[in-house]
Amino acid sequence: MTTTETAGRRAGRNTINDALSRAARRFGSQTALSYLDRSWSFSGLYDAASRIALSLQEAGLKKGDRVAAYGTNSDAFFLLWLACTRAGFVHVPINYGLVGRELEYILSNSGASALYWDEALADKAKSVLPALPALHLSGPLQELLPIAQSATQPPRDLCPDLCDDDLAQLLYTSGTTAAPKGAMMTHRALLAEYTSSIIELDFSREDRALAALPLYHSAQMHVFVMPQLLMGAHSRLIATPQPETCLRLIEEEQITSFFAPPTVWISLLRSPDFDRRDLTSLKFVYYGASIMPVPVLQELRARLPTAQPYNCYGQSEIGPLATVLRPEEHDAHPASAGKPIFNVETRLVDEQMQDVPPGTQGEIIHRSPQLLTGYWAAPEATAEAFTGGWFHSGDVGVMDEEGYLTIVDRVKDIIKTGGTVVASREVEEVIFTHPSVKEVAVVGLPHPKWIEAVVAFVVLRPGEPRDEAAIMAHAKAGLAPFKLPKAVIWLEDLPRNTAGKILKRELRLHHEAHFASA
Repeated sequence: MTTTETAGRRAGRNTINDALSRAARRFGSQTALSYLDRSWSFSGLYDAASRIALSLQEAGLKKGDRVAAYGTNSDAFFLLWLACTRAGFVHVPINYGLVGRELEYILSNSGASALYWDEALADKAKSVLPALPALHLSGPLQELLPIAQSATQPPRDLCPDLCDDDLAQLLYTSGTTAAPKGAMMTHRALLAEYTSSIIELDFSREDRALAALPLYHSAQMHVFVMPQLLMGAHSRLIATPQPETCLRLIEEEQITSFFAPPTVWISLLRSPDFDRRDLTSLKFVYYGASIMPVPVLQELRARLPTAQPYNCYGQSEIGPLATVLRPEEHDAHPASAGKPIFNVETRLVDEQMQDVPPGTQGEIIHRSPQLLTGYWAAPEATAEAFTGGWFHSGDVGVMDEEGYLTIVDRVKDIIKTGGTVVASREVEEVIFTHPSVKEVAVVGLPHPKWIEAVVAFVVLRPGEPRDEAAIMAHAKAGLAPFKLPKAVIWLEDLPRNTAGKILKRELRLHHEAHFASA
């Protein structure tokens, strides 16, 4: 490649760093991010990330090195991510709920050269360091803040050979059904997803967004904080989605935009503060990350009548947004995940990858510039995921004649009982409408007669009695006999990860012997 061609390629480059640079120039001193008592302007974020990136380079990190971040939400966590995009490092966000072997697995699998942790997680982080000889740079995230706030003036181009197809992040799957895999996300893929999010979710520079869900999770980071940052919006970052804190901030700071999974929306609706606080500033309410029970959606819309709802469906491997149900579509399609977004093409297929007719269940597959390039150090999993030249989501859905997609279940959550297929979501939807039920998860457990038995795990509302007969009678009124649970198991809470996803694998593992003597 000639010098002229190289210069032309660099001038036309479009990485996350380039997008961040444009936002810094465009919005300058406007407030981009607030955390605790600290606020960062757009230009301030860019400069702070540049200083951290330079310090990591001076400590020996090179383009392509993996930098792991282990902590709850903070401005330091976010600045480390931006620093990685500035210098060409590969960011590895880690679920702060992981410890021991789980934490060591991701650090080892990713080949991380650096690890930064929350001070509260220092003991857990340090406990795995002896098993990771390749990890030569580590320390508290908070130690990056003095560097970010220093007077150092780094060069504008910290990584001249950075290009669109370089890796920006390894997004490890939640591991709800198997060991986590590192989805390799390039700058190009994430920017394509940011474009789709901006278009489909109606972001603008007037947004005042509350970012309460974990930044290690792709939805909060890549569907909301990053696209809203590039649009000039102000994000108010908090460590965790504690209901009273969220509701108080919505009122006090006149928040207009908020995203949460169904489990968090349920906790907000059940909080006494929901009715005590003035929430009328909310214009946009977003939900996703798992299937929203229709009764919860109806309650949310009724109690926030002036807010516009958006259903966001996808998974980490596609950045993670794949489809959106817009506000004007909710009345006619309340259970739908909407239609494929700007940069996504979606099909529903059978086991031979033939398109299924409208109204028929099929696996959801995608083509998109938003997709991962593969799974880190997992060529067999990559080949399986891209069978036939499309990405296989592992989700089962139904698409109607108009193109609206309804998610039925994960392929691995479909229950085959007595030779008949049952979607766990359908059973959950019916049981959830019982007035005593706070939450429910339905799984298939091994059974000597039925092979798999439909089992409902139920969390009751406070003060409600454990009445299995009442739950079963309610289910019987709305379900065919073969879909009825063979048992109801009462729990105080459902197991979930820190992003709010219910861990059905744990329910299976801990209760698989339930019918052993049946």
